[in-house]
Amino acid sequence: MRPTVAIVGRPNVGKSTLFNRLVGKRLALVDDTPGVTRDRRMGDARLGDLEFAIVDTAGLEEAEADSLSARMRAQTEEAIRSADVVLFLTDSRVGLTPLDHHFAELVRRSGRPVILVANKSEGRVGGAGAYEAYELGFGDPVPLSAEHGEGLSDLYDALMPFCDGPEPEGEDDVAETDVAVEDGEAGPAPGPAKPLRIAMVGRPNAGKSTLVNALIGEDRMLTGPEAGITRDSISVDWEWRGRRIKLFDTAGLRRKARIQDKLEKLSVADSLRAIRFAEVVVLCLDATIPFEKQDLQIADLIVKEGRALVIAIDKWDLIEDRNKVWRDLRETCERLLPQVRGVPMVRVSGLTGDGLEDLMAAVIAIEEVWSRRVSTSQLNRWLGNVLDRHPPPAVSGRRIKIRYATQAKSRPPTFAIFCSRPEALPDSYVRYLSNDLRETFELTGIPLRLHIRGGSDNPYDPDKS
Repeated sequence: MRPTVAIVGRPNVGKSTLFNRLVGKRLALVDDTPGVTRDRRMGDARLGDLEFAIVDTAGLEEAEADSLSARMRAQTEEAIRSADVVLFLTDSRVGLTPLDHHFAELVRRSGRPVILVANKSEGRVGGAGAYEAYELGFGDPVPLSAEHGEGLSDLYDALMPFCDGPEPEGEDDVAETDVAVEDGEAGPAPGPAKPLRIAMVGRPNAGKSTLVNALIGEDRMLTGPEAGITRDSISVDWEWRGRRIKLFDTAGLRRKARIQDKLEKLSVADSLRAIRFAEVVVLCLDATIPFEKQDLQIADLIVKEGRALVIAIDKWDLIEDRNKVWRDLRETCERLLPQVRGVPMVRVSGLTGDGLEDLMAAVIAIEEVWSRRVSTSQLNRWLGNVLDRHPPPAVSGRRIKIRYATQAKSRPPTFAIFCSRPEALPDSYVRYLSNDLRETFELTGIPLRLHIRGGSDNPYDPDKS
């Protein structure tokens, strides 16, 4: 069993930088602005031959009850309670502050083993400042520089008593969100050892974090009436009816013209990355103001990335005339999103928990359609019927010969049709083929890619020798 290590300390002491160093990826957002991290983020860390789960937390601050800072502090306290060992970080260049002393006492009361880390200890100034950390009463501080990677051997020695050594490889070694993805593909279909990756996206304050908490049944994500609380894309491992799920909560996506702050740009980039690495994307719309221009731009982005899309109409508990509103929403969706006609749309409420079963059923169903593969023989029988009903038009007095079709990829379904003059085939006829392909093989509600290629005779023709 791998131990869980929580990184805690006051704001801007380098917790997220150390987290990124230990996981070997830039997962957590890092900026000079204090208080960047809000939700606690977990990752798989490795230091030499030691393997452990690492938790990045929000900076500990004094705050009034019911404020955002107080809710952030509650998340950090929960991380301390669930940890096997705590890394308490101080800033060697600034030295100890009253906040360091105050929260050192809070960590001491938790009863968890504590490793004192004097971060930013590079150079003469940092090295001298590291000695101040003795005042906290946690024993010898470990001087290191998370940014430059100095002092990690001393941290290794401090962590070794809490780790059992490397775990044998097994079915728990699953891909994280930062896996390599080729040509927009999401990788092989999830099996028993690979969880289904689902990203929750939408405008700020659409209820994404509340919906994630309702799905997993705990207050894992930081929520509140303030817009834009979530900054990092936070992943949660979960299981639904025996299916392993990796659920990603993301920062709200505003219109590009409104994004001026550097930190918000980093948050948006993290959300876009979560979309690229997801297999199914749930677009959360506020039922009181649905299908804003930004909602449609996000949906278009998801379709261009080739991801399976489910639309969650959140805050449904606030709607009074539900039958009329639902009819209007269905009509609006069909009119404004013709590129994914038939996309699943589910009424949910993260606050009351209504519609969660329907949402997950829609996610599993659309993922099955998104992963579907059609055999070449079926495709060419379909193509023969289509050509008999409506042959391609003659262009410049010459008829275009369509020879055969095949499915090049799945997830999303990608088809190639080979013909004699691909550049001359009218766009209207390509749309006709695409729409008939969707209808015949029940590929509605997902992105579908159809490529027209030039080629020689049909290699699947049984009459060919």
